Amino acid sequence: MSSHPKLTSLTTTTLSLLLERQRLQSTHPTLHLAQIVSNLRTLRSGVITLQDASDAGSGDDGVEALREQYERLRGMLGEEEAEKAGLTSIAPPEAPSPTLPATPERKHSPEPAFEPYTDEPDSEPHELDEGGILLQQRHIIQDQDSRLDHLSSSIHRQYHISLQINDELDVHTGLLGVLDAELDGTEARMTGARRRLARVARGARENGSTVTIGLLILVLLVLIVVFKT
Repeated sequence: MSSHPKLTSLTTTTLSLLLERQRLQSTHPTLHLAQIVSNLRTLRSGVITLQDASDAGSGDDGVEALREQYERLRGMLGEEEAEKAGLTSIAPPEAPSPTLPATPERKHSPEPAFEPYTDEPDSEPHELDEGGILLQQRHIIQDQDSRLDHLSSSIHRQYHISLQINDELDVHTGLLGVLDAELDGTEARMTGARRRLARVARGARENGSTVTIGLLILVLLVLIVVFKT
């Protein structure tokens, strides 16, 4: 069964792939598509498994957070692509319907017992003593503390996920900056090379006749020297 940390790491990786795909979708429409679909299928299966394993009505915030992240990633992929890949939405868990306690069967005594009516009953209804009240309040406080601890854990997980996404965005921004600088340098070198080629071509056009005459004179001198010898 997939654990919460593995599924959380999978959501972070899938989000990075989706962001890169959205950035380059115009030139590479199928970039990382197979990996994204595979990750979403794994995430969907893991969330459903965790939902089935959790107790009904337990209110697992971690599983619900993973389900919401899956729906958000599925929306980033696009409804059309999600339907093609068979990535359907995950329905939220239904709250359990309250069950009424079974009514105990009333036992009828063979002969009803009649008691004399009195304005003031002899015994007061049963009430909790001071120790029972304190014990009940302590149980309530412990239950609230456990729920708050669970909620705090979920918030910390979301915080770490957002930090990881921010770090990956910073890395991608740095890579884009380096690529932009290299493209600027390449463009500058290409401009210089074009200028040098234009200068050589212009010089060849302007001095072509002079070079031809010089070469002919040189050939003529060589021929004169050869015939005289």
